[in-house]
Amino acid sequence: MTGRGEPPEGPPENPSGGEDEYRSLVFDESFVRAARLQEFSARERMGEPARAVRSLPGGGPRRRSRAAVALVVLIVLAFATAVYVGFRNPYPQPVGRHAEPLRTTVIPLAPRGAVPGGTPEALLDAGPTAQFPTGAAGINLPGVRRTKNFSDSQVTIALITVKDYLVESSLDPDVLTGGVVRPVGRLLDPEQAAQFDRSVNSPADDGEHIATGWLVRFDPAEVELADPEIRVRGTLSYAEAGADTLEVVSDHTFTYALRPSASGPHRTDDASLFTVRRVLHFLLDREDLRLHRLEVRSAHVQAGPQSCSADPAGALRPLLAGERADPRGPAGTDPYSTGLPTAGMCGTLEISSPSPGPPRGGPDAARSLSGRP
Repeated sequence: MTGRGEPPEGPPENPSGGEDEYRSLVFDESFVRAARLQEFSARERMGEPARAVRSLPGGGPRRRSRAAVALVVLIVLAFATAVYVGFRNPYPQPVGRHAEPLRTTVIPLAPRGAVPGGTPEALLDAGPTAQFPTGAAGINLPGVRRTKNFSDSQVTIALITVKDYLVESSLDPDVLTGGVVRPVGRLLDPEQAAQFDRSVNSPADDGEHIATGWLVRFDPAEVELADPEIRVRGTLSYAEAGADTLEVVSDHTFTYALRPSASGPHRTDDASLFTVRRVLHFLLDREDLRLHRLEVRSAHVQAGPQSCSADPAGALRPLLAGERADPRGPAGTDPYSTGLPTAGMCGTLEISSPSPGPPRGGPDAARSLSGRP
C-alpha cells in the first residue's frame, strides 16, 4: 500500500493547515486578560445548573478612564477650595511699612566778622577743606558686611542708593542753583512725594516743609557757584532698624565756593566759602532696595555764613565776601501758638585751622568729623 497521494486538483494552497484562514479570529494574550467574561470549565458545568459564563473582577479600559476623570475632578475641587479659603481668610494680611514725614532742623551759622574773600582755589586750599576730596569722591562707602536679615549685596544697594541721593541733592549744579528738583524727588519713597513737593514749592519753617532739609539750594538771583569743584568729607554707617528695614546715617560736610550772581564778568577774588553740614537718617525696606529709592526720616543741617535772622526754609542765604551778619537774632518763638512748634536757632561759625595729614583724596579722606550736631 502506498502513502497518501496528492489530490487530483493539486496540492493545497496552504499546506500548513489553514492557519492564515483563521488568523483574524485568534485573540492575543492582552485581549484575553482584558476580557470581563469567562466561560465555566467542563467540571464546573457538571454541577448544578449555572450560567455559562461569569464576570471577572477588575475594570477594563472604560473603568480606568472613569477613575482618571474622577481623580482630575477631585484635584480641581481641592484647588478651587484652597483658592476660596485663601480669599475668605478671616485673618488680616500683614500691612506694609508706611513712610513717615521728614523732620528737619536747619541752623544758620553766623560769622563773627566780615566774610573772607579771594580766589576759589586760594580759599579752598587754605582752610580745613585742603584735605577734603572733591565731589562724589568724598562720599565713600564703608566696609560692607551682611546683617542678620540682609545680605552684603542688599547692604551695598542701600548705601549706593543713599550716596546717589547725596550726590543729587548736594552736588548737582542744576539742583544747587537751577531750581531743578526732579533728580532728588525720583529717589524718594512715593509716600513722601507730597511732602517733598510742598516743601520745594511752598516752603515753610515748620519742621516738615523746609526745602533745605531735602536738598541744598541757593537763590540763583543772589549767588552762583564760583567753582564747580565742591569739597566733601564725611561718613556713612548702617544698621538694621527691623527684620525688614535698614537704617543708613550720613554725616557729611560740603564746602561751596560762591560769588555774587551777575550777568557780566566777575573779579577773580570775589569768591567766598559756604559750608553745609548735613546729618541725614534714611530708612530702606526690601521694596525700596528693589526699586532704588529711600525714605528720609530726619535731617539736621548746619549752614553758614548766614545771619541768624535769615529764613533758610526755601533756600540757604549765604553772606558773601566782605559781608557781615546783621545784629538781629533768630526769629522769635511764640510758645502760645498752635500747630507744630517752631524755635528759632542759630550758631556761631568757627573755622578751624587745617590739620596736617595726607593730601586731598588720601586714605583717610572719608574719615568722620569729630563730634555730632
